[in-house]
Amino acid sequence: MKTTETSFNVSPVLNGWGEATDEPSSQPSGPSGQAREDARPTNPTNDGPLLDAYSNAVVTAADAVSPSVVKIDVKKSGGQRGSREGGGSGSGFIITPDGFILTNSHVVHGAERIEVTLADGRRPDAHLVGTDPDTDLAVIRIYAPNLKPVRLGDSNQLRVGQLAIAIGNPYGFQYTVTAGVVSALGRSFRAESGRLMDNLIQTDAALNPGNSGGPLVNSRGEVIGVNTAVILPAQGLCFAIAINTAKTIAGWLIKDGVVRRSYIGVGGQTAKIHRRVVRHFNLPNETGMLVLGVELGSPASRAGLREGDIVVEFNSHAIAGIDDLHKQLTGAQIGVRSALTILRHNEKLALEITPEGKAAKNN
Repeated sequence: MKTTETSFNVSPVLNGWGEATDEPSSQPSGPSGQAREDARPTNPTNDGPLLDAYSNAVVTAADAVSPSVVKIDVKKSGGQRGSREGGGSGSGFIITPDGFILTNSHVVHGAERIEVTLADGRRPDAHLVGTDPDTDLAVIRIYAPNLKPVRLGDSNQLRVGQLAIAIGNPYGFQYTVTAGVVSALGRSFRAESGRLMDNLIQTDAALNPGNSGGPLVNSRGEVIGVNTAVILPAQGLCFAIAINTAKTIAGWLIKDGVVRRSYIGVGGQTAKIHRRVVRHFNLPNETGMLVLGVELGSPASRAGLREGDIVVEFNSHAIAGIDDLHKQLTGAQIGVRSALTILRHNEKLALEITPEGKAAKNN
């Protein structure tokens, strides 16, 4: 990599260390025209090695991961007889030697046919294993020899400011590499299903349509996230699903094809609770989940929940809104009798509820 060295012209009364100097100069200075020599740093900084180290980190990571990145083309029916076929494209990456590929759910949603192109140009047969719209993750599988899986990192070890490298196929330009930093951790973003996705990585590594599902990589060539979204028209506000989340979801999808969560059968929204009620019952939050509807025959119906109730606690966990309830309704709660605390009119009531299992249920 060719580098350039920049010279800095400093004030003639200062040397490179910010100290006064009376050394003569060959250039006139001031009304007397007395010549003074330009003061220069005694030890000019050479940025070449620093830039080379940065470049080497990006090059090494890209070389390690690019062979595992795939281009995904999706074909969708127009839905009506005679209508044109639609589709889209995105990215993914190989996570196992036997052909399992991780990508975004929205990349393959509604696909009638999935076509995968490998880095070496091969186009093996591909099929959908499973999707989880609530985390915007999906797994597909291909059948081909000599596949190179990525190395998965640990997103719990990330630090704000560390190098982040995105690899994908923006606008069909295959194996495009962009670099930036981890801008923030623990961000939240709402999925198309309506659920809140937690623990997202924010980065300024440029993402564009087609990058979705591709890997976000650290300087060691380990995948730390799955690129998923950008905020438009802002620049440099890009998000990736933490790889630790993706590992768990991918495991469930490979095993069962779906991610099973518990559900209780209510529709609701976050609602404010009057301060007097909060103080009277010593509630931890000033909001709860207002029940807007109860499905007939559901666990909520059997537990006695009614429209207008406000859920404030589930199994000793404070519920400040619908997203808090979603977090508690995991697969581990299926069939488990659980305590539910609600406000009804001026009363605080304790109910018992047994969530049921339902794949891809939003509440």
